[in-house]
This record gives sequence, structure tokens and C-alpha cells, in this order.
Amino acid sequence: MKSFKVWRVWTITVVLALGLATARASAQGELRVGTWELNLAKSTFSPGPPPQRQTVIFRAAGPQWTALLQGVEASGRPINPDLNNLAITFDGRDHPTATVDYDTTAWKPSGQNKYEVIRKKAGKIVLISTNELSNDGKTMTITTKGVNANGQSVHNVRVYDKQ
Repeated sequence: MKSFKVWRVWTITVVLALGLATARASAQGELRVGTWELNLAKSTFSPGPPPQRQTVIFRAAGPQWTALLQGVEASGRPINPDLNNLAITFDGRDHPTATVDYDTTAWKPSGQNKYEVIRKKAGKIVLISTNELSNDGKTMTITTKGVNANGQSVHNVRVYDKQ
């Protein structure tokens, strides 16, 4: 009977420790969740011009995330939030993403507070983005390199501030 109690206490302790570690890791992994405002003064766009205003809202529901992009394009047209609502699964596999520039997207973690996004058109990599959070979780930098649908080289560094 005594060994059963020891085993039960040990099991409960291990389960609680794992639960706390998982909760801590999950909370660290969800620092992106929330609203992010583009800091135009710290961002660069090639080719330009940059948008007038841009906000990204990340939401997490278990392993499935969404990113809602809103704002105003350089031309003054609003960014259509329905067309820019992306489902995100951090599994490194290609997921259909119909746009002019690419037709699949793969998201994969590439370090603490960092992930990589690979976009393909007809199976060929056309854009690679790195999304990285600052150590304090207040700044998110997305660096994108590749080629757009017009064949132009793309090198954007978008810096967002947490709201």
C-alpha cells in the first residue's frame, strides 16, 4: 500500500511538472497572439511603395492559428480582411494558399520565437519569410525575400509593434 501511495504522489508530481512546462512553453510560443501595428519608419519595402497602414492580428486555437491582415494599401485602397485571413498550421507542410504570387504556404518553427514561411508557385519556392520576435515580445520582424508574380525581386523587412 505504501508503494502505491509513493507511486501515486510521484505520478501526480511528474504530471504537474509536465503540465507546467507545457503551459510555459505554450505561453512562450503564443507571444505573437494579439494585435501588431506596422512601424513604417523602421520597415523597408523593395519593391515599394509601402502600405499607408497595416495591422496584423494573430489568433490561436490549439495548433491552428489565423492571421488577419488589415490596413490601407499605398494606393489608398483598404486591404480586404476576408482575402487576407490565413489559416496557419506549424507543421512544415505545404498548404493551399491561392494568391497571385504563390499557391502554397508552409510554416515551420526555426528557433525560439522564430518561424519560417515558405511560399511556392507551381511547386517552386518563390518567397521565404522569417518571422522573429524580440526577446521582450514587443517587436516582431518579418523579413521576406524572393520574387513576386511580376518577376521582381522582393526584399521586405516589416517591423511591427505589439499593441
